[in-house]
Amino acid sequence: MARSLLSRLLNGLNLTEGAALHDTVLATLAPNSGLLGTSPEDAARVDQWSHFAETEIAVMAELINQMLRGVLVYNKAIHTTLTERQLRSLKTLEAHLSTRTYIVGERITLADLTIASAIYRAVTITVDAAVRSTLINTIRHYETIINHPKLKDIWGEPNYVEKALQYVPPKKEKEAKPAPAAAPAAPKEKKEKPKKAEDDEEEDDNLVPAEPKEKNPLDLLPKSTFNLEDWKRAYSNKETRGADGALEWFYANFDKEGFSLWRVDFKYNEELTVIFKSSNQIGGFFNRLEASRKYLFASVGVLGEPNASVISGALILRGQDVGAVVACAPDWESYDYKKLDLESEEDKKFFEAALAWDLEIDGKAWKDGKNFK
Repeated sequence: MARSLLSRLLNGLNLTEGAALHDTVLATLAPNSGLLGTSPEDAARVDQWSHFAETEIAVMAELINQMLRGVLVYNKAIHTTLTERQLRSLKTLEAHLSTRTYIVGERITLADLTIASAIYRAVTITVDAAVRSTLINTIRHYETIINHPKLKDIWGEPNYVEKALQYVPPKKEKEAKPAPAAAPAAPKEKKEKPKKAEDDEEEDDNLVPAEPKEKNPLDLLPKSTFNLEDWKRAYSNKETRGADGALEWFYANFDKEGFSLWRVDFKYNEELTVIFKSSNQIGGFFNRLEASRKYLFASVGVLGEPNASVISGALILRGQDVGAVVACAPDWESYDYKKLDLESEEDKKFFEAALAWDLEIDGKAWKDGKNFK
C-alpha cells in the first residue's frame, strides 16, 4: 500500500523496496515534498520509523498470514511468538503517538504512510477488537492518515477483523468403505513357519537409535528463582523507574547466583555515523542473538551525535559467563563486556540508566535504543 501511494506521489515511477523509495525521494525525485521532514535529523527519524514499520509490524502480520493460508507450514509456537513480538512493537508505537499527532514533526511524512500501511494489513489479520481497544492512539493515527483528503481515495474504506484470524487444520478426507465381499470358503489351516533367527537379527540391526539432542549447558544450571520471562513482561508493562516500576520488581526478584548483569560497549565507535544506522546495527546484533532469547535480556542504545556517538547498554543473562550466552552471534567479539556489581553505586546507576534509556556517557546523551526481549 505504501509503495502504491508513493508511486503516485512520484509521478508513477514504480519502485518495489522501502529503502529504495526512501533514498530516491531523498536524493532526487521529490526533494521538496516534505515526506522526509524538514531537517537531516527528521530524515533519520523518518527512516528509523519506516524501517520499524516494515520489520516489526508488517513482517509479523505477513508471516502469520502465510502460515494461516498454508503457504508456510503452520507452527503454533512460532505463531504465538510472532503475535507477541508484533504486540510489543505496537505498544512502543502507541507510547510514541500518545504525545503527538504524526510520527515525525507536525505534518505527514513517509514514516506516517509506512506505519499506516503496516497497520492497514495488521488490522485485517492480527489486530482484533480486543487489541485495538488498547491501541487508541495508534488507531487514531491510522484513521487520520487514511482519511486525509488527498489519500482517502487511494486507501478506500478500512476493514477491521473482530477476532484475530486463527489456524484451521485442513479436514481429512474420509476413505470410501469397500463393499463387503462374499464370504470365502474356509481355508485349510496353515501353520506359519517360525521366522529365522537371522531375520530377527537383521531387523534389530536396522533399528538405529536416534541420537539424543544435546542440551544447552545453560539448561543444566541449578534452577533459579528469577524468571526471565516474567521480568520481560514486567519491563514491557511497567514504567522503568518509580513506585511499582520495573526496577522495583527487578530488585525484589533478582537472583544473583543464577543470573548476572553486564555492561556492553561497542569496540569500534569511530566507525559510527548517523544515529539510525547505528541503531540498526544494534538491531542486527540482536537478530544474531536469537538462539539465546530464553537466556538473555538486553537494553542497548546509541549515545551522542552523528559521527560522534557510542553504543553501550546493559545485559541480564543466565549464569555467570557472558560468552556462553552471546557467543551465538558471530560478531559478539566486536563488543567489550564488563560484569556489573549492584553493590557498586556506579555500576547500579549505569544499569538503571541503561534500562530507563536516560544513560549518559562522557557528556553523550541517549539518542535511540533497542531492547532484546
